Amino acid sequence: MGNQYFENNPDLTSRRMEVSHRYKDVLFVFSTDAGVFSKSEMDVGSALLLDNFSMHQPHARVLDVGCGYGVLGIMIAKTNPASEVLMIDVNERAIALAKENMIRNEVSNAKCFLSDLYQSVNGDFDIIVSNPPIRAGKAIVHRIFSEGYDRLKPGGFMMIVIRKKQGAPSAERKLFEIFENVETVDRKKGYHIFLSRKKTSELSKSL
Repeated sequence: MGNQYFENNPDLTSRRMEVSHRYKDVLFVFSTDAGVFSKSEMDVGSALLLDNFSMHQPHARVLDVGCGYGVLGIMIAKTNPASEVLMIDVNERAIALAKENMIRNEVSNAKCFLSDLYQSVNGDFDIIVSNPPIRAGKAIVHRIFSEGYDRLKPGGFMMIVIRKKQGAPSAERKLFEIFENVETVDRKKGYHIFLSRKKTSELSKSL
């Protein structure tokens, strides 16, 4: 088994620590460990995505793909209590931490479970967010986009963060190929926030 955060190695030696971050006047504290993404500090890209995230429908169904120890999904769920948030990851340790962090941050409107991309996911969603596992390779990242499109409700959107030097230009092109639209919501310190919306009908997509 490998030691990358996008792989599953539950036998990796544990080195637990804590990460804290204030978002929308709420202080979140997360337990982290070796073998998960950004284990020693809040990832700059995730923080930038959250700063630009907004939910116009309070009862939205949200999916966090590659949730790690739960940063995006937990913060979105806590600050949008009428929403339903699902978090998925292929990493068993990450999922165990996300479950622990849901309890720690008193989040009751979220669930997390092990899934190889969308394999174990049922239903469709209003919003998909992801800080995708770039080191897993372009093919995996592009599957997050293309298979995520099929999981979105008409009018729903996908919001991702990706660094310019780690493939932001090619990610933007792929999102446009799939959705036929992509907006650069923000960019900071080399990170780009992209938003693509699924059109409300196949007819409108062809126009």
